[in-house]
Amino acid sequence: MSHTPSSRRLLAQAAAHTRWSREGDRQAATGRARAAFIDRFEREVDPDGVLPPGERARRAESAKKAYFARLAIKSAAARRAKRAA
Repeated sequence: MSHTPSSRRLLAQAAAHTRWSREGDRQAATGRARAAFIDRFEREVDPDGVLPPGERARRAESAKKAYFARLAIKSAAARRAKRAA
């Protein structure tokens, strides 16, 4: 059976809501993924692991903020393009 994009979206939303309705501790369930996400930025700013932990964390936080700022710029551009179309 072929689904339209909107029906696939609804099916995915239903699956996500079902999954989270069965989860007792969301923080624990997503902890490894969040740690891996932060580790990505730490490896980006200190690939050789030579910085002190505090400095590495400070730089990783800035790298993460830059990442989300770039996402926001792309999102705004996509919304503008969609409105123009």
